[in-house]
Amino acid sequence: MGTFSIWHWLIVLAVVLLLFGGGGKIPKLMKDMGSGINAFRKGLKEDDKKADDEGEGGEGEPKVIEGSTTTQSSSTAESGSTTESEKDRQDRKAAHG
Repeated sequence: MGTFSIWHWLIVLAVVLLLFGGGGKIPKLMKDMGSGINAFRKGLKEDDKKADDEGEGGEGEPKVIEGSTTTQSSSTAESGSTTESEKDRQDRKAAHG
């Protein structure tokens, strides 16, 4: 029970030879995974470089995020119209004093 028989060692040896020596599938898979990781890192570096180039050149207007509440409320305040949520806030303020 404490030791392996010769058959156990032969099976382990056969599995190791098939995985790493016979078909070459595992090493090829690891090589492909390594090249994929390198391509991913290269893509990240290119994106960072592109973002840095764009960030340095422009000091114009700030970028507007669509759907943000601050840009919507400022645009409605300029036009003079109020939305339902602003009316609700005004009603609550009037009710509470």
